[in-house]
Amino acid sequence: MTISTLTSTDTDFAPQLPTRISVQPSATGVVVEVLDRGEFLAPRLLSIDGRRVRIALVGCCAMLVAGDRLELDIAVGAGVELELVEPSGTVAYNARGGNASWTAQVAVACGGVLRWQAAPLVIAEGADLTRSLTIDLAENARAVLSEVVVLGRSGEPGGALRSTQHVTYAAAPLLVEELDLTDPELRSCPGILGEHRVLGTVAIFGHRPATLPSPTATYLVGPGALVRVLSDAAHTIEHEMNHWWQAWQR
Repeated sequence: MTISTLTSTDTDFAPQLPTRISVQPSATGVVVEVLDRGEFLAPRLLSIDGRRVRIALVGCCAMLVAGDRLELDIAVGAGVELELVEPSGTVAYNARGGNASWTAQVAVACGGVLRWQAAPLVIAEGADLTRSLTIDLAENARAVLSEVVVLGRSGEPGGALRSTQHVTYAAAPLLVEELDLTDPELRSCPGILGEHRVLGTVAIFGHRPATLPSPTATYLVGPGALVRVLSDAAHTIEHEMNHWWQAWQR
């Protein structure tokens, strides 16, 4: 794998193609209307079963380095279930004074479902990444997401991450969140990450689970819930993350 050492400013980079996916209902099941390769990710159709679709997000190159602007645009039609699969994780590399961004915009129509169990996102030492996720759910739509953020590779304290999530349900705000992990001293404070460097999240939007047996889980104001898990190593939270992921598929 080649690691870029770009040090140019953001204005030196040409516009970068977004990855676009649109799956819509048809008379016989599902039609994949859009499956556009972007600058960094190539969507690959894995299977169609009735109105259930599985699509893999396959990396096209080393990412994310300074100047990278990864964009995802995803549309799920009425009554369609889309599962996104990530064969490998993403590493935000040393930015060397620059920065990178990861942006996803998702729209799910009435009765649609999005399932996205993301591979780990690693923020290497010296990285500077801004991550933004926007999900617009119509009434009776649903999304189940799982993600793991790892600050640093082995022996590293990790770089800077600013992450925002904005989820709406039936045009009303469901989750508006900003996570600022740019300052190593502040993020190590009690009540944030403490001594941990791995943050796992499983969330369900558009449905309110009957019970929350874990003290780290919480209901949202509207139909939804999320659970957070902290650890020093990603593999130690796999079991708990998978438990919640499976429980909230129903």
